Amino acid sequence: MPATVSQPARGTYRHGDLRRALIDAGMALARDGGPDAVVLREATRRAGVVPNAAYRHFASRGALLQAVRSAALSMLAVAMEAELAELRHGQDEAEFARAGLRAIGTGYLRFARAEPGLFRTAFAVPGARRDGVDPDKAGNSGLDPFELLSAALDRLVAAGVLAAPHRPGAEYLAWSAVHGLAMLVIDGPLRDLAASQVDTVGQRLLDMVEKGL
Repeated sequence: MPATVSQPARGTYRHGDLRRALIDAGMALARDGGPDAVVLREATRRAGVVPNAAYRHFASRGALLQAVRSAALSMLAVAMEAELAELRHGQDEAEFARAGLRAIGTGYLRFARAEPGLFRTAFAVPGARRDGVDPDKAGNSGLDPFELLSAALDRLVAAGVLAAPHRPGAEYLAWSAVHGLAMLVIDGPLRDLAASQVDTVGQRLLDMVEKGL
């Protein structure tokens, strides 16, 4: 959605929506070119404002990139929730818990393939895991991708599928495996695999994750 520099720079945004417009512009840049494409000056140009206006909301390119990263993580969470929403209720508790873990992984892999620029951006900026919910990174459920995975693992324990002593740290094992495959598919030696092959490999990996936990 390119905008010309001659468009009005002021008077267009009210009630604080300039911040949202800049994030949306940053998301469009990330979608096309990944994290390196998120440049504050280009985001302001696309939003139709002068560069100085952006500094009221983002002091630096890094600040904008962090906001775009959070928005990308929120989109990833929504994609994972969409897979969860497709589950058939009324299944045996253990089967439902297993299906939930598979849905989490499937949503993660599908988002990486559908939105590689946003996926790269979501994990491009270092950020330590913190306790507490960050609404900027959360999906419709109020949980971010890592918390959705944690909840799926908790359901496995509650259903008796995953032994409680194996639960601590299981998020990191499952996440590492699925994220690794995602990166191999979008940026590594598996990028030329046919979509059907990627689907097959992904499901086999999710089988391996469940059995390995």
